[in-house]
Amino acid sequence: MPESMSLGAQRVRESFNPSGNELVDKIKRYTADLIDLCNAENDKHDDPEKGRCFSLAMTHFEDAAMWAVKGATTPKK
Repeated sequence: MPESMSLGAQRVRESFNPSGNELVDKIKRYTADLIDLCNAENDKHDDPEKGRCFSLAMTHFEDAAMWAVKGATTPKK
């Protein structure tokens, strides 16, 4: 991945969407923004508890994005 990509964009692999699904693009973009927001806030503090909370949030956003992408790409029965 290009080094110019944000941490959020890297974590959700924002540029990977072989199906070209617009909903997948939105899920990944919004999730990347949330991860970047938490990362920026975490960098402002040296409080370990705040860092733990922001780190957990970033992990769960990434996890949620994977499930949302699965939902967005699951074929109808």
